[in-house]
Amino acid sequence: MANHFPTDHSDVPIRLFQSNFLEFFTHISPIAVLILWVPVALFALLYDVLRAAAPNWAILPAAFLIGLFLWTFAEYTLHRFLFHYPPKTPRQEKIFFLFHGVHHAQPQCKTRLVMPPVLSIPLAALFYGLFYLVVAVWLHAPLWVGPLFSGYITGYLLYDMIHYATHHFAMRSGYWKFIKRYHMQHHYKTPNQRYGVSSPLWDMVFGTRPE
Repeated sequence: MANHFPTDHSDVPIRLFQSNFLEFFTHISPIAVLILWVPVALFALLYDVLRAAAPNWAILPAAFLIGLFLWTFAEYTLHRFLFHYPPKTPRQEKIFFLFHGVHHAQPQCKTRLVMPPVLSIPLAALFYGLFYLVVAVWLHAPLWVGPLFSGYITGYLLYDMIHYATHHFAMRSGYWKFIKRYHMQHHYKTPNQRYGVSSPLWDMVFGTRPE
């Protein structure tokens, strides 16, 4: 997706739907995201282990950290290949504007900086199913699924909160200053590079971090 949309810094959100009902689902606050997903992450972390006859507590940190790491890769690939998918038709262009183009067109809109549940819930269900298939069915390690998914959801929450902060917090020192500048350069200088939001790791691996 080239950054060809005129940038609008006004406080009035771009309207995406004529229907007020549909328009409602395009807006969400960071607090609502935390209220929705923190309980899910906590439940997933503990449920499978606690219901085991002989809980193996070593599973929790190991699987959680693996899930957290897997999110960093998902963050990069979703941003690069889904949100920045180059549309081939006018209909595709409209769809991907709804997904992500509107954020590039109006990057400071506070209610469109974190992922709305209409997108995050299906994606979470998809990835949970993938984890279950690979870890529980193929690897025969069902007790790893919950902590793994919890780490993944926690990674997503960190991404969403960091993304919001890069647009609306000062972040004047250390790593936070770097990551804010890095994301602003994605918006205003290199929209087809610097896809990492919480970390430049995978940009470095795949050569999408400019020298």
